[in-house]
Amino acid sequence: MADNINSPVHYNSLGAKCAQCEHPIECIDVAEKANFCIGNVWKYTWRYQQKNGLEDLRKAQWYLAREIARLEKEEKRDSQ
Repeated sequence: MADNINSPVHYNSLGAKCAQCEHPIECIDVAEKANFCIGNVWKYTWRYQQKNGLEDLRKAQWYLAREIARLEKEEKRDSQ
């Protein structure tokens, strides 16, 4: 039986495994290491084929653009 709360199928469907121990890697294992926007980019690109297709890629693009804008603003502020 699928556990849609703790281990949704679309978050472990890539079959990614740890090279050292062969433990399955889920989307959360990667996304939680990043900030919010980049974590969402990972999440939406990871699952797009199993969940919402192009819609998820557009969401990933939106979060990536937001992170780029944040970094550009930070860079501009730091250079002044």
